[in-house]
Amino acid sequence: MELKVWVDGVQRIVCGVTEVTTCQEVVIALAQAIGRTGRYTLIEKWRETERHLAPHENPVVSLNKWGQYASDVQLVLQRTGPSLSERPTSDTSARAPERSLYLIRIDLLSQIDILLWTKSI
Repeated sequence: MELKVWVDGVQRIVCGVTEVTTCQEVVIALAQAIGRTGRYTLIEKWRETERHLAPHENPVVSLNKWGQYASDVQLVLQRTGPSLSERPTSDTSARAPERSLYLIRIDLLSQIDILLWTKSI
C-alpha cells in the first residue's frame, strides 16, 4: 500500500506499507530519504483536529478507522527537535523530560526496505 505523508510542505509517498508497518518505521524511512537526523513525530490531521501517532502505532490501521473520511486525513512528518548529537552540551542547562511515547529519535538510521517518491504537483 502507498502511504502519503507531507514532509516540509511536499507530499511524499511511502510504498510497501502494510497493516503491520509502524509509525517508527515510516518516520525512519522518511528521515533517511530527506537525509536529516533529529526528533520526529507523525501527525494525523483532519480538519482542525491533530493527533500525534505513537511510534508503535500502525498508520494504515489508524487511517482505516476513519472509514469514508480516510481520504481527507493528512499524515504530516514534523521535526520536533535536534538529535542528541546536535544538542548543545552544557552541565548547567536543565533538560526537559523526554516524551518517548510520541517522539522518535533518529540518531543511528537503520535500514528499512521501503521505497519513497516525491510527488510532483
